[in-house]
Parts: sequence; structure tokens; C-alpha cells
Amino acid sequence: MKLPRRQFLHLAACAAVLPAVSQIARAQTYPTRPIAMIVPASAGGPTDAIGRIMAQRMRVSLAQTVIVEDVSGAGGSIGVGRVARSAPDGYTIGIGHWTHYVLNGAIYSLPYDLLKDFEPVAMIATGPLVIVAKKALPANNLKELVTWLKANPGKASAGTGGVGTPPHVAGLFFQKTTGSRLQFVPYRGTGPAMLDLVAGQIDVMLEQASNVLPQLRGDTIRAYAVTAKTRIASAPDIPTVDEAGLPEFYISVWHGLWAPKGTPRDVIAKLNAAVVDALADPAVRSKLAELGQELPPREQQTPEALGAYQRAEIEKWWPIVKEAGIKPE
Repeated sequence: MKLPRRQFLHLAACAAVLPAVSQIARAQTYPTRPIAMIVPASAGGPTDAIGRIMAQRMRVSLAQTVIVEDVSGAGGSIGVGRVARSAPDGYTIGIGHWTHYVLNGAIYSLPYDLLKDFEPVAMIATGPLVIVAKKALPANNLKELVTWLKANPGKASAGTGGVGTPPHVAGLFFQKTTGSRLQFVPYRGTGPAMLDLVAGQIDVMLEQASNVLPQLRGDTIRAYAVTAKTRIASAPDIPTVDEAGLPEFYISVWHGLWAPKGTPRDVIAKLNAAVVDALADPAVRSKLAELGQELPPREQQTPEALGAYQRAEIEKWWPIVKEAGIKPE
């Protein structure tokens, strides 16, 4: 039956409005149940710690529990893959760092695209590395360390958390920049590597500040420089690489938050607002500072800023990783 023109136009107008009404309704109600935050690493590590700090505070803004789930394996690619395959409804999100959302794309044959299969939510924090060595190493500063390494090519052992981990990639970059040559020793995680550094079984490491600071406070290892433009607040005595004589050797294991591709913009906005609120909380800022984390300025906490930074990091690091021929273990 043919509808009168006036009735037809009225129905057409209602149909056009329905998606907008639905979106508004979703924005007003989301979230209505707990949210899973996937950590693509084992419990107890820096990413797990940062995830739990953020999850605890985000529940205040979201009025829902944020449950941290550790899904480790294959350099974090299993956990990130779970986020990629999840429904784009805002109830599964993924926290991860430089390795998980940048380096792995150059190391593994991934069943997902790091740029196309995720929606950036927010940059959370940046954690510079610290160039450290065993106490007995005959070098009092970074310049002396580089001189000693170049005079003893291939003799110094450098501990890593495994092939393709931040200490490994950073070590390769250090070799290339300084003209030195290290003997890399892969461990099943940076914890065992740090124990051997303390014991003097290996010589050097380039490791996240969060893992290094407890040992430095105990005076069990020696620090030469932090790989950032500014000194870290939790260890102000460590010079920057610029101050120590290795200009612009900047490396950061930064953390961000992502959602599956297709997650509605209003849901992304709510998640982003929860992150921004958390990073403005003095208690959260203090806890992250204790882990050696630096917080991005407010204008860098947007989804767009995280997406742009991730792309820039991929363009910078993929050629270095591929040139080194790093392959999965």
C-alpha cells in the first residue's frame, strides 16, 4: 500500500534520527557491566603494575569495575590479538607498550594490523631506559663505558628479556650508535637478567627505569644515563644521555590504551576521559612516578596523539629491527 507523502516523509525523518538517538543512548548508558583490560604480559611486570594502577582509578570515572587480565606469550602478540578479535563495544580494551604495539609488527607475522585493527584511546606514560652495568665494570661514566666497550669488542655481555624485547632492541641501537659490539644474553624475562647483573654474571643492560630503580636504591648496580631528554624525577642523580655524552639517544618504553577497531567514538571518548581523569589524580601520578614513569602533557593524552605517535614509532623502529634480522625465538 502506498503511503501518503506526509506520512512517508515523517517516517523517513524518524529513520534518520534513530542512529543518532541510539548513539546518545549508548553514550549515556555505557558502561553497564565490567570492562576487561588485557595486559599482554605476565603478572608482576611493569605493564601489569601500570595497568592495575589505571584500572583501579578508571573505575571511579566509569562507575564500573575494570578487570585486569594478564594474557602473555609470543612477545605479547597473543594478548594483543585477543583485543583485536574482541567485540568493538568498549568492554574489552588493551594496555600495552612499545614492544606490543610497535616492535612486534617487525618481528612476528601477526594475524592483525597494528594500525588498522585498533582504535587508539590514550597515551598513558613513558618510561625511559637506564644504561646500567655491574658494579665491577671499569668505567665511571658513559664515555668511559663506550671507550671500554669499543676497546673490547664482543667481550661485554648484555642481558635482555629475550629476542626482540626492549633491552635487546635498545642494545642493538646502542651498538649502531656507538660503534661497539655486545654479546647479547637472552633470558626468560628481565627479572632473571637483572639478578645476574647484580651478581656480576653479565656486564651491562639497557632496562626500564621501573626495573632498575630498586637495585640502584640498594646500590647493587651502577647507572650511567637515562635515555630521555630530561632526568627522571624518581632518580634525579642519573644524567641524561645528552649530559653523559651520547646526544639524542632517546628510547622510551611508552604505554598506551587501545580498543578494537570499530569501537564507537562516544565509547572511545568515555574511555579517554577516564584515562585523563586518572592521570590528573595526584595519587596515580605519585604511583606512576615511583615506577619511573613520565606522564604526557594533557594535549598528548588524546586518541589522535597516541595514533600519530604510534605511527611515528613504527616508521622509526621497524627498519632498525628488520636490518638486525630479529626473528621470533
